[in-house]
Amino acid sequence: MSKIDLRFRQIHLDFHTSEQIEGIGAEFDPEEFASTLEKARVNSITCFGRCHHGWIYFDTKAFPERRHPHLTRNLLKEQIEACHARNIRVPIYLTVQWDNFTADEHPEWLSIDADGRIIGTPPYQAGFYRSLCVNTPYLDFLKAHVQEVLETLPTDGLFFDIVQPQDCSCKYCRAEMEAEGLEPSDPEERRQYGLKIINNFKRDMTAFVRKFNEDCTIFYNAGHIGPRHRNVADTFSHFELESLPSGGWGYMHFPLAVRYARNLGIDCLGMTGKFHTSWGDFQSFKNEQALQFECFQMLAMGAKCSIGDQLHPSGKICQTTYNLVGSVYSEVEEKEPWCKGAKAVVDIAVFTPEEFTGNRVDPTTIGVARMLQEGNHQFDIIDSASDLSGYKVVVLPDYITVSEQLADKLDRYLSQGGAVIASYRSGLNERESEFALKALGVKLKGDAPYSPDFIMPKGGIGKGLPETEHVMYLKGMEVEAEPGTEVLADVIIPYFNRTYKHFCSHRHTPSSGKVGYPGIVRNGRAIYFTHPIFTQYNQNAPRWCKKLFLNALDMLLPEPLIRLEAPTTTLATVNEQSAENRWVLHLLHYIPERRGQDFDIIEDMIPIFDVKISVKALKRVDRIVCVPEQTPLKYEDKNGRIEFVLPKLQGHQMIALNFA
Repeated sequence: MSKIDLRFRQIHLDFHTSEQIEGIGAEFDPEEFASTLEKARVNSITCFGRCHHGWIYFDTKAFPERRHPHLTRNLLKEQIEACHARNIRVPIYLTVQWDNFTADEHPEWLSIDADGRIIGTPPYQAGFYRSLCVNTPYLDFLKAHVQEVLETLPTDGLFFDIVQPQDCSCKYCRAEMEAEGLEPSDPEERRQYGLKIINNFKRDMTAFVRKFNEDCTIFYNAGHIGPRHRNVADTFSHFELESLPSGGWGYMHFPLAVRYARNLGIDCLGMTGKFHTSWGDFQSFKNEQALQFECFQMLAMGAKCSIGDQLHPSGKICQTTYNLVGSVYSEVEEKEPWCKGAKAVVDIAVFTPEEFTGNRVDPTTIGVARMLQEGNHQFDIIDSASDLSGYKVVVLPDYITVSEQLADKLDRYLSQGGAVIASYRSGLNERESEFALKALGVKLKGDAPYSPDFIMPKGGIGKGLPETEHVMYLKGMEVEAEPGTEVLADVIIPYFNRTYKHFCSHRHTPSSGKVGYPGIVRNGRAIYFTHPIFTQYNQNAPRWCKKLFLNALDMLLPEPLIRLEAPTTTLATVNEQSAENRWVLHLLHYIPERRGQDFDIIEDMIPIFDVKISVKALKRVDRIVCVPEQTPLKYEDKNGRIEFVLPKLQGHQMIALNFA
């Protein structure tokens, strides 16, 4: 395991370059390259050893046929030497499962789907996305290639790209599955075997690298970090969370991924891009305000920063790109002292359905995360293997089925003073035949007989909402409250379900005014919603769904870490720097907008004023100061909560709470 503390200001420099382009690296100027990076405050840059086209960018004796045919120089070595002269680290990029040269030369090493087709790019389609199987003799080439890199180049780190489990039916995988007593025709057995193969590859490759280099960083990229990485976290030196909001991930991917990954015991690096769209978008430039938000959000969530770029085939570095990068990284550099060694301070844990569905951006998780962020709550994303002891409330959103083992774990957590909020099918056993989590205090009757139906808010659960029916668009569950369970809100049923035989108006049938079944119940420290409120919020964001959930949190968590009087577009996080004996509050106010059809952008930075802040501090505070500006703020201690006002929030502001 590497003991290198990741640097905060990194670049990931793509260089996937066609053999049909000449003069590769001809305009590369080592001094210009390194000085441009230094001026932009970059202190680590990942450069290319081998690209998705399959070409090598250094003088290779082992595989001269793979050296780019039009490469004019020993490019990677020159990049490393120029950067090292300015104390800039240079991890080396090596592709794994996408390699066009290898795919052409060794089609027998390609991953094959269950229908016998190549997984990835068809023969007459542009692209290098044919997937190579690491369970073939291709692995022997990879090891020889990695060994040459380690023996001939100064290696600060290795970035292995495209390392994904495959549902592969190549002859090697079929034969090995049969040898292990597995059935290759079974899709689930193939999926599990594919995960085993890629995990074994990581363990084997990390052990191989460590024979030659004990200290270099090692990362295996799959475009996401999630629950399937838990069992192989020790094969990584750190995590890099590739998450370009304009490239298919979206603005909600990074906060979900980092809130999970940061709890697996190794350092995290966020990765966005300078591109307007995504990788390979030459001569495009992200709005500066967007790049600010993406990098500052990384800091706010305890991660270091990486910005993706792509070097022109000529090797000439783009000054405009690094003017943009430098404008943001100069600010990151100023903020670093209040981010080093920072760990998130949280109240709440949210179980991710990804553990069961495999969806890297699950709609349900997006819904609950949006609600919590808009309510300024501090939370982690967890799975069934996570330790629950540090959380005051655990949320099971919509689709978290509960095994006997997880039910026992949650029961122990509740008995020790914890609290649970569950919704819809969460809490059911794995067969979904009854509730495994008995603490919810309900008995399953089945799917709700009516949809849409209506919630009638009242009392504490309805705080801030009018006491009238509120439509619930998605079908819920029908449950019966057990003795001792309090019904917080009833479901009011419609006159009838909408069918061709009986319908009313344009969309759905109105309320009949009749109580049908419980909608929200409370049993001690557990609250259960019968509707999929988080999936619903992701779909069309009914404010009343969010309000009902936040009211439930208020009942179970009356003293949250933070309260703000600010627009719901404000993002707030709290990090602890234990060595400095302080908390650092991060406030961000940037608003992504869907101005085009494809993705959200950020262009404007709209200031807000006189933000009232209340923090539940666990120690006595003796000074509050805006950093890095060093502007002190007046504060009051009211019943254990520290209250103060931030006069102006423009983009990103850090506030240090220094403890006595």
